[in-house]
Amino acid sequence: MKEYTCNNIRNIGLVGHGGVGKTSLAESMLYKMGEINRVGKIDNGTTVSDYHPDEIERKISINTSLLHGEWKEKKINILDTPGYSDFLGDTKSCLRVVDLAVCLISSVEGIEVGTEQVVEFTNDYAIPFMFFINRLDSEHADFDKIMNSMTKRFGNGVVTFQFPVNPGEGFNQIVDLLSMKLITYEEGGEGKMSSSDIPDEMKAKAEGLREKIMEAAAESDDELLEIFFDKGELSEEQITKGLKTGILNKTVLPVFCGAADKVFGIDFLLNFIAEFGVVPSDYKTIKGNKPGSEEEIERKISEDEPFSALVFKTISEEHVGEMSLIKVLSGSLKSGVEVANTSKNSNEKIGQIYLLNGKQRKEVGKLAAGDLGALVKLKGTYTGNTLCDSKVPIQYKPPEFINPLESVAIKPQSRGDEDKLSKGLHILNDEDPNFTIVYNPELKQTILSGQGELHLKVILQRLANRFGVKVLEERPKIPYRETITAKADDKYRHKKQSGGAGQFAEVWLRVEPLKPGEGFEFENQVKGGAISQPFIPAVEKGVKDVLGEGPLAGYKVVDVKAIVYDGKEHPVDSKEIAFQTAGREVFKKCFLSAKPILLEPIYNIKVKVPEEYMGDIMGDLSGRRGKIEGMDTEGNFQVVKAKVPLAELDKYATSLRSLTSGRGLFSRTFSHYEPIPKELEKTIIERSKAPEQSEES
Repeated sequence: MKEYTCNNIRNIGLVGHGGVGKTSLAESMLYKMGEINRVGKIDNGTTVSDYHPDEIERKISINTSLLHGEWKEKKINILDTPGYSDFLGDTKSCLRVVDLAVCLISSVEGIEVGTEQVVEFTNDYAIPFMFFINRLDSEHADFDKIMNSMTKRFGNGVVTFQFPVNPGEGFNQIVDLLSMKLITYEEGGEGKMSSSDIPDEMKAKAEGLREKIMEAAAESDDELLEIFFDKGELSEEQITKGLKTGILNKTVLPVFCGAADKVFGIDFLLNFIAEFGVVPSDYKTIKGNKPGSEEEIERKISEDEPFSALVFKTISEEHVGEMSLIKVLSGSLKSGVEVANTSKNSNEKIGQIYLLNGKQRKEVGKLAAGDLGALVKLKGTYTGNTLCDSKVPIQYKPPEFINPLESVAIKPQSRGDEDKLSKGLHILNDEDPNFTIVYNPELKQTILSGQGELHLKVILQRLANRFGVKVLEERPKIPYRETITAKADDKYRHKKQSGGAGQFAEVWLRVEPLKPGEGFEFENQVKGGAISQPFIPAVEKGVKDVLGEGPLAGYKVVDVKAIVYDGKEHPVDSKEIAFQTAGREVFKKCFLSAKPILLEPIYNIKVKVPEEYMGDIMGDLSGRRGKIEGMDTEGNFQVVKAKVPLAELDKYATSLRSLTSGRGLFSRTFSHYEPIPKELEKTIIERSKAPEQSEES
C-alpha cells in the first residue's frame, strides 16, 4: 500500500443541513478517485458511507463515516458527517480532526439553519471552510440568488470559482474560472465532460469574476497586494500562494458548484482540494498538556516529532469489534509498537492499522503525521483519548460534544437484564458520547438523554438489535423542589413505653426561609442544658432525614433554616434514636405550617428559525408557559430567547421540527428554580399522594 507524507494528505469534512447531498457528494468523489466502480444511491441503500441498517432504513446519515481516495497523488481523507439535527453532535466532535470543511448548500433552499450550525462548529475549531452549491439540476435552482445571500451572510470573502450556465432541469454546463473554460457534462452519471472556450456572451462575466479571485488572493497577503496595485495582476504562482493563505486564514471562502447525484463538478472540486486545500502541517503546531497538569505543550505537526494521535471516534463492527478512528498529529505510527494512552494512564499494543471506506477496510503498515486511520482491538482506548510515545507524553483536548436536549426514563423489559442493559449502553456510549446515561437516585429513574427523539430511538433500537435488551420507556420525572415562605415553630414529644427500655425526647423547633440557592442550615439555640449536647446531632440527623423527601409532596427540600431552641429529656429513657425521631417529626410539622410551596426547574431556551416561523414559535413557547426574553437576528435567521419550565419541554425537539419543517434548532441550559403556579402545584401534590399513580398519568 502506498505511503503518504504529511504534505500529500488532505483531510476534509463534508458538512451542511440535512438532505443537501453530502453522502451523494462523497459517493461521487470516491467514484472519480477510482475507489468504487459505480455510484451508489441513497434510495437504494447502496452508498459506501451510509451502510448501517438504521441509516439505510431512514435514508439519512446517522454516523460520521471515514472515507479516502487518491487524486493527483494526494491522499484525500473524507469525513461524511450527519446533517440531521439529532446527530449534529457527531458532526461537531468529528470536525475536531478536519483541516478543511466543505459546506454543501442547496441551490433551491440556500442557507438553512443547519448551514449556520455547522459553520459555527468550524468557527469553534478555527477550521477553514469552502462551499459547494449542489443540486443545480433541480427545477427551481437559483445560483445567483444563493450567491447573493451567501455574500450577505458570510461577507465579501465568499468568492465564486465557477458558475452554472444553465441551472435547472437541463443543467449540464459550468464555467470554470481557474481554467477559464466552459465545461459540458454528459448525461449518464459518470461525470464525463468536455471543455471548450467560453462563449463571447459570457466572457465579460467570467473575466469579472476571475478578477475577484485575483483580488481575493492579493488581499490575503500584504506583499501580493502591493504587487497587485503596481501591476494590476498576479502570476499564477502568486494567485496560488494568495489563495492558500486566504483559505487558511478564512479570508477567502471559495464557492464551487455542481450536481453530486450526476457526478457534475466533482473533478474540479477534487482538483481544488488537491492543489489549494489545507495541508495538516499548515497549522504548524498543535497544543496539548503535560498529562495530569495544566502545563501547556506544543508539538509540531511533522513526522520528525515524537508520535502522538487523538482518537476522535469509536465504532463497532460485526466480526471486527471496536475500532478506534485516529488522527496522527505528530510523528508516525506503525503496527506492532507499544504506545501510551495518557488519558487513561495505560499502555496499548498497536495491532492492525486500517484505512476505511465505510465498512470496507484496507490494511496498512504505517500512518504518517496528519493522516487518518483505524486501529482495532485496543484494550481500553475510547473517543477523546490521546495515544503517544510513552517517553515524550502529551495529552490533547478531546472533541467537544453538544449538551443533550431530550430525555427518556428507561428500565429493562425483562427482570435480570439490568447488567446487560448497563453493558450495552456503556459500549454504545463509547461509540457515541453525544448521549448520556445517568441513574438519578432522587427520581429513582435511569435517564437516557440525547439530541432528540430520533437519536434516542436509534440508541434503543441498537440496544435491542445488538445486545438483545428491550426497555420500557417512561417520561422522566421532574425534579421539583420544596421550600417555605414563612417562619413557623412547633414541638414534638416522642414517648415509647412497650416493655423493656423506653424512649423519650421532646424537641422545640423553628424554621425560617433562606434565600434561593442557600440550601439548608441547622442551628442550635438550646440554653440551660434542656437537651444535652450529645443529643443535638441526633436532632439534626432527624431533620436531615426529611430533606431528601419533603413533607409536602416528597421532593427535595431546599433553602430552609432549622433552629432547635428548647426541649426535654429523661434521665433514663432519652436516647439518640428518640431525639432523631423527634427531630424528624417536629421538622415535618413546622415545615407544613410555614406556608410551603413547590419550585420547578426553569431552563434558558434559545431557538433559531427562519423568520417565517417566528409567529408559530412564539405562540408555542407561550403555550408552554414560556417567558420570551428577547429576539436577535443571526444572518438569515431569527433567534428567540426564552425561559421555559422543564415540565413543558418534553419532546420539544420533535415539536420544533414539526413546526418548522425541520428548519429550526434549539439549545437549552438550566437557569433556576421558581414557584409553580398554584393550580398546577395542587395537581402535583395530589398526584404525589397517590403512590401507585405515575407522573405521566
